[in-house]
Amino acid sequence: MIRFPPKTGNKHAAGPGFVGIKFCQECNNMLYPREDKENKVLLYACRNCDYQEVTNNNCIYVNKITHEVDELTQIVSDVIHDPTLPRTEDHICPRCNHKESVFFQAQSRRAEEEMRLYYVCTNPNCCHRWTE
Repeated sequence: MIRFPPKTGNKHAAGPGFVGIKFCQECNNMLYPREDKENKVLLYACRNCDYQEVTNNNCIYVNKITHEVDELTQIVSDVIHDPTLPRTEDHICPRCNHKESVFFQAQSRRAEEEMRLYYVCTNPNCCHRWTE
């Protein structure tokens, strides 16, 4: 079975890791998970011969869900109070039509994209965030 070590120091925090395919030591066919109901253990058993082994890991399948976080949701609306950020009246808020906004440049996590400007409406009732 192929298994990668967890990425963190705590092996339980990272989950079961990669669950790979196990092969029969006698005939090299794939082993399939099977429950031994009498002894209440999980086995890997060959469907071709009588070989079976008790597993040391109760996980037989891993479904990792990943989702990308929108960069605009990462921007805190308190940036409108930052006196070091430049302000502009050239970019009107698309939500409330307020004339002033603060803007800044942030490096994207994706290496293939270039730098982009992020705008935040200075209207305290709006604080809409957008990019152009």
